[in-house]
Amino acid sequence: MASPLILGETRAVTEPATIFVLFGATGDLAARMVLPAFYTLARKNLLPPQWRLIGNGRGDVAHEDFRQKVRDSLEQYGSGVEEDVWQDFSRRLLFAGGGFDESGPGSLLDVIRDVEDELDDEAEPNFVHYLAIPPVAFEQTAKALKQHGLTDRARVVFEKPYGTSPDGFRQLDDTVHEILDEEQIFRIDHFLGKEATQNLHVLRFANQTFAGVWHRDHVAAVQIDVPETLDVANRAAFYDATGALRDMVVTHLIQVAAEVAMEPPLSLGAEDLQQARESVIAAFRPLTPQDVVLGQFEGYRDLEGVADDSRTDTFCAVRLWIDTARWHGVPFLLRTGKRLAVGEQRVSLLLKPVEGPLPTPEEPGAISLSLAGSGSLEADFVLKRPGAGIRLATVRQTLELKDVKDADPLDPYVALLNDVLTGDRSLFTSSAGLEQAWRVVDPILRDKPEPHPYEPGSMGPEAARELAAPTGWLIG
Repeated sequence: MASPLILGETRAVTEPATIFVLFGATGDLAARMVLPAFYTLARKNLLPPQWRLIGNGRGDVAHEDFRQKVRDSLEQYGSGVEEDVWQDFSRRLLFAGGGFDESGPGSLLDVIRDVEDELDDEAEPNFVHYLAIPPVAFEQTAKALKQHGLTDRARVVFEKPYGTSPDGFRQLDDTVHEILDEEQIFRIDHFLGKEATQNLHVLRFANQTFAGVWHRDHVAAVQIDVPETLDVANRAAFYDATGALRDMVVTHLIQVAAEVAMEPPLSLGAEDLQQARESVIAAFRPLTPQDVVLGQFEGYRDLEGVADDSRTDTFCAVRLWIDTARWHGVPFLLRTGKRLAVGEQRVSLLLKPVEGPLPTPEEPGAISLSLAGSGSLEADFVLKRPGAGIRLATVRQTLELKDVKDADPLDPYVALLNDVLTGDRSLFTSSAGLEQAWRVVDPILRDKPEPHPYEPGSMGPEAARELAAPTGWLIG
């Protein structure tokens, strides 16, 4: 097991030679997220001294053509290309075409053999297999890795969603565990890799000011709010088979809720953090129809790839209850949706008013973390307005995490890929944790409410406002 990171310590990659195999290397996810993250790791010297990246796909693409595709991705979706870094980076990029399944590995094994002959290392290389492919291909690709002898000394990264139903999750998980040990499996959730999400730990466990209020005696409600202005773009066919509840709530927001709600772990090591998340998710009550509002923006059914009678939810608001002594009776309000008025990613603890001689402020105070970008912390303070008499003023103070001294924030995919390299699974979802997450939403999936129509540019159905009463949503 990897040692937990000591605060203030710089991670040093001391792994042996590593061969990355990127399945789906010419796809949209690889172009937007994965390849720019690999390049950033190289630019920050966070890759092993000896590494190669082999892209895999069904087509036959020459190595030079693949390198050009990677460069195009970096220029379009990344932070650009530095020529001196690119010269070294690009020579390590290769492509293996012809597909990859149990019936045949295409050219992948041949390219791997060529790389192994080229690497200057007496020890056999490690493998990182990154599955940037449609989830329906996870099982067959995992079986093919076993069939072609590529599971030894290997870590396998699965993109989300890891299953699309409780039964589908169990089938996939059983198959994968027949092939890989749990320690080899990295189910990526980029919300857990965000700087502000990671700062939830430090904010709470290293600051007595915040640790003391992290309790139902002081918190009226918790909101995890991720509204999006974007539509489903070119993902309509995928989205229509998934929806907001599956795409965001199960995969991301329940895990973030567990980060807020968990009891203090014994350490910030992977096993202790995962155990703390699993334990509190096991205390989440299964959802009921009274605690869920689904919506669908007007015009969604007119999109290409969407059925004319689609009941897919493009909006979801959830009121979650947690049966622990710390959080009993405190609603956790989760909201996400497409084509909404604003785009945010925010975790907020709405505080109860202080009992005493002063009047209650009109709006509840809050401790709030923005998960967007490098993240920020906001805290409300009720102060005496300077001047004659006692007039109260609520002041909001904001700290941008990128402004912290010596800050070097990492994008979520960069941070998580770095953790894959070092074998640190603390920011990755566990099998047991996901099993519990699917248990929470299972009643709604089995008897799904009809989605409410809502106007694009609004904050979703009116029923979602009622769900958040009496505090209301902080955003919108």
